[in-house]
Amino acid sequence: MLFEEQSKILILFDKFVYQQIIMEKLILDEARQIWREIAQHKAPGKLELEVDLYKKLINFFQVGDYYYMVFNPPEMTIEFTSESIADILGYPPEDFTLELLTTIIHPDDLPHFINFEATVTQFWGKLSPDKVFKYKSRYDYRVKKANGKYIRILQQIITIQSDEQGAVLRTFVVHTDISHLKKDHKMVLSFIGLEGEPSYLDVRPIEKLKPAKTVLTKREMEVLGLLAQNHRSKTIAQLLCISKETVSSHRKNMLRKTGTHTVLQLVTHALERGWI
Repeated sequence: MLFEEQSKILILFDKFVYQQIIMEKLILDEARQIWREIAQHKAPGKLELEVDLYKKLINFFQVGDYYYMVFNPPEMTIEFTSESIADILGYPPEDFTLELLTTIIHPDDLPHFINFEATVTQFWGKLSPDKVFKYKSRYDYRVKKANGKYIRILQQIITIQSDEQGAVLRTFVVHTDISHLKKDHKMVLSFIGLEGEPSYLDVRPIEKLKPAKTVLTKREMEVLGLLAQNHRSKTIAQLLCISKETVSSHRKNMLRKTGTHTVLQLVTHALERGWI
């Protein structure tokens, strides 16, 4: 009976991985729609990379350890990435694509990332053509390095190419490692005015995606994640450096909170609600 339940959990976990892939695709599609809006479907033309000029733009960002990119919203491509990304994230610059970026953003931060991007699009869409170059957007989120470790980066963006109607054709993007500066997980969006324009701090984003809420504690979520990977209570206790009795207590509490009666039902419940 135990083997049968464990087999079902493995099948559910495979289903979860598949659902994650589908979710990442849906999120990327949502992001692409937002970036199409900001570019108003205009063609940017051929990029002439004047890297020395772009490096001068770094002065706008007051950075520490950083890498920078040139992003093309109409074509939804990262056209250039600085070599320093290899030192900070461990990815070769030539391999750093939009698809890769969306897959390494922390799952808890992805909905906020989409909401912030939608808000940035709305903000730039309301600017007159002469003010498109006079603002930079900034917000932070967590990304996964090539070694699997997450760091918090501050993303700052300014427009470097636009058309007569104010459509954003290219942006200069700087990612700064601020893990040592910010320990909480609250993401903050701001628009910084340049050349005397007013700034807007801690902007409330519009909601394109809403993060799912869970009734479980952080520790219970850790136990749940390991249960979904078919780990036994003894192994979970060793991995989390807690007693086997504590793991059993967490299991009982999770079953009670979710109204489920078995681990299989608990994992199914969590998958359906996007908790894991």
